Amino acid sequence: SSCLIVFTCCSLPLPIQDCATMQFCANKLDKKDFFGRSDPFMVFYRSNEDGTFTICHKTEVVKNTLNPVWQPFTIPVRALCNGDYDRSIKVEVYDWDRDGSHDFIGEFTTSYRELSRGQSQFNVYEVSSLNTQIHFTVAIDFTASNGNPSQSTSLHYMNPYQMNAYAMALKAVGEIIQDYDSDKMFPALGFGAKLPPDGRVSHEFPLNGNVDNPYCNGMEGILEAYHESLKTVQLYGPTNFAPVINHVARYAAAVQDGSQYFVLLIITDGVISDMAQTKEAIVNAAKLPMSIIIVGVGQFVPFRDYMDRTGNHVLSMARLAKDVLAEIPDQLILYMKSRGIKPNQTPPDYSPPGLSPSPTV
Repeated sequence: SSCLIVFTCCSLPLPIQDCATMQFCANKLDKKDFFGRSDPFMVFYRSNEDGTFTICHKTEVVKNTLNPVWQPFTIPVRALCNGDYDRSIKVEVYDWDRDGSHDFIGEFTTSYRELSRGQSQFNVYEVSSLNTQIHFTVAIDFTASNGNPSQSTSLHYMNPYQMNAYAMALKAVGEIIQDYDSDKMFPALGFGAKLPPDGRVSHEFPLNGNVDNPYCNGMEGILEAYHESLKTVQLYGPTNFAPVINHVARYAAAVQDGSQYFVLLIITDGVISDMAQTKEAIVNAAKLPMSIIIVGVGQFVPFRDYMDRTGNHVLSMARLAKDVLAEIPDQLILYMKSRGIKPNQTPPDYSPPGLSPSPTV
């Protein structure tokens, strides 16, 4: 699913001064921040005879909204279009960031003649954006180093009064990610366990036990499948990351046109056993539309930084999620730029067969 992204504007020409006063507003802008709403601003470009564009105006930043209303501004018509009422005017919209790395939201083109019609149905513009679907997959460490789940010292212990470290990491990151998912269905995998009925060791098994349909309904569905799997599988080992990385990479490799981007969250307690294979898998995945997040729980110092003094619960799940997800937008944009993918390109729909990550928005 997707939302309609439009701009409306009104233009009030002032012929004596050869200036125009305009005001713009937007509805349902694309959300670029994982936390909170966007801080949008507009950049206007005059087209030149040689096909290039020159910045002629920037609006103020409207903070924390997806439905901004910018202040009216007055600009000389010559600065806007060199006096040519039919010359193209390009408008780009960005999400302001404090560090200057503003996120591109979208763009549209118009002309002064169109703008001078004033506020009407003709001055509604749809913004072209990346139209990229995000696919989120979870992989959980079921190795024996986590401890017996029936004992309170285990990282997988199911305390009825509080979440364990795995559940906390899942909930913190997943509740942010699911905002970008249209149907709230996620595939969830486990690794490092012996599976019933024959005790076969697996490093990429579906938490819900259904190989043909590994999807879980939202974060609550993942947590439920995680809890149920602890009752049926036997924690074992070793700690192999390569299988789940290669699992997601196969789907990322199948669609590299910018229409899809894949995020793999691995939650683990221990040292990687298949280091050489994992390095190779990561190197191969580096050129794909894919990000890998690894969250260490248990004795990992970074994770303990989010616990209170008794070690019982995360002080700020939002802070944990923000730190974990901070690099993903930049990695996605970097991939798009490396492939020369423009925001206004609309790739075909993608429906991977079999055991695949769920399409999201």
